[in-house]
Amino acid sequence: QVQVVESGGGLVQPGGSLRLSCAASGSSFSIFAMGWYRQAPERQRELVARITSGGAITYADSVKGRFTISRENARNTVILQMNSLKPEDTAVYYCKVNTLNPSLPVAWGQGTQVTVSS
Repeated sequence: QVQVVESGGGLVQPGGSLRLSCAASGSSFSIFAMGWYRQAPERQRELVARITSGGAITYADSVKGRFTISRENARNTVILQMNSLKPEDTAVYYCKVNTLNPSLPVAWGQGTQVTVSS
C-alpha cells in the first residue's frame, strides 16, 4: 500500500507563485518516478512535470521556464514550484507515483485545486 498526499494548492493572482508538495509513504515499495499531472474542467488529465529516481526530468511545453520540479529521494517527496502563473494553469493538480512493485505500479494522490484569477 502506498499513500500519496498533496498539499499547497490555492488561489493566486496571475503572475503569482505557488509551491505544491507531494509525499509518498507506505511499506515495501521503491519509487521509480514521481510527477505532477493536472486536469481542468472538461479536459483530459495531462502531464505537467515528472522526475525519475535517477533525476531525469520532463516538463510539458506549456510550463517550461515557469515551473520547476525537484525531489527529495530520502523522504519520497516531490516539490513543484510554479512561478508566473497564468489563468490557463487553473486545474486540479494530482501527484502520481510510479513504483517498482509489480502489484502496485502506480499510485495517485487525491488532488489539490490551483486557481489563478484576479
